[in-house]
Amino acid sequence: MRQLPASRVWRRFVRRTSALWLVGAVIALALPSPAQALADKTLTLTYTCTGGPFTDTSLSVPLTMPDTATGTFDVKWKIPALTLRTPPTTTTQVHVAGKLAVTGGTHTDLEKTGASVTSGSTSVLAGQVTSTVSVTAVTGDEVTVKGATDQGSLKLSLASAPTDVTSCTTTSTTSVVVTVGQGTGSGAGDLVTYSCRTGTEATPETVKIRVTLTMPTSTPKAGEQFSIGWSGTYETGSELEAPSTGVPAGSKLYAYASISGLSELTSADGVGELGTSTAGGPITLPTSVDMKTKSKNSGSATVKPAAIKIGTSSTVSVIECTIQDASALKTYPLTIGAGSKTSPSADPEETPTSTPKSSTKPSSKTSKTPKAGADTGAGGDAGPDGRMFVLTGSALIAAAGIGGLLMRRRSAAKP
Repeated sequence: MRQLPASRVWRRFVRRTSALWLVGAVIALALPSPAQALADKTLTLTYTCTGGPFTDTSLSVPLTMPDTATGTFDVKWKIPALTLRTPPTTTTQVHVAGKLAVTGGTHTDLEKTGASVTSGSTSVLAGQVTSTVSVTAVTGDEVTVKGATDQGSLKLSLASAPTDVTSCTTTSTTSVVVTVGQGTGSGAGDLVTYSCRTGTEATPETVKIRVTLTMPTSTPKAGEQFSIGWSGTYETGSELEAPSTGVPAGSKLYAYASISGLSELTSADGVGELGTSTAGGPITLPTSVDMKTKSKNSGSATVKPAAIKIGTSSTVSVIECTIQDASALKTYPLTIGAGSKTSPSADPEETPTSTPKSSTKPSSKTSKTPKAGADTGAGGDAGPDGRMFVLTGSALIAAAGIGGLLMRRRSAAKP
């Protein structure tokens, strides 16, 4: 066999490696992002301005805000580039004061400094300032935001000369609507809307429960089991009803929590005793459910309610309820401290301490893939991000094989 010169071998290796990296990059870019951010909504207000230090007589100001909010949300004002009548003698900033008309919430009037202003220059670059809206509407309702039509609802000045003001007024009547994910309505807890399906029934039932999660009072450590409390009360008129045949004897409620931000930890689960119920009547919820889990790693995470199921075991359920809008739920902070070097790293069910008091307590493995695909928040030990890397790796391996065969054929075809 003819021995190729070392330089030629190296060049061939570089060409093949570069090609494979290019193919892999294209595939990776084509794959969906592991987490999709909620889309923002934009309200563009047109202002007519007079007086003050700026020569601009008309401004178009885009305001962006989330399409779903909880508690409070930010409104980002994108102030366009401006022109000064007289260059300042010192470096300063643009001071922005603004008002909004809000229904279903209250707007804290904007009073912020934005873009920098260079000494001796009349040109001011575009900048952004942020104000806050506090939600007063209840969950499921809406907050409507539009421009305040008061005279001087937007005022611009220089921080170094606050009394010299350019006053701007809008006649824009357009508005945007922000859906309330969690509200401050009556009752304790956060209102969670579930879509509950009984058996093979085609039409799911809409159920609303005010859910409270109780986080650990002390910081759990890696390798140690800990509990998250779940309690819920129905919103009047939105109770979960038992099937016409009744709930099977021995049925319990299985509650799940979704955990994000920690590698190899995606959920917690627990089981609670149901109260008495009659066929076709409301199912009495447990007083509380103790959801258990264990983290192999230390760090910070967020927790929110996930699915609930009712049945004789975690894998044999008569009713399964998934959350209708999980992205709008309130999140609870969770911190996992560093464990000792001898701390076990096994799954919760691999230790005696994780054995639930009830023999029907779902294990962390069974909760990861519940019957009928209920949204428990579990995504396997690798989690959704880990599975994305596996998918990307598989695609890269396939691309590498195809690229290698093509290059080998090209090399064989050369004299």
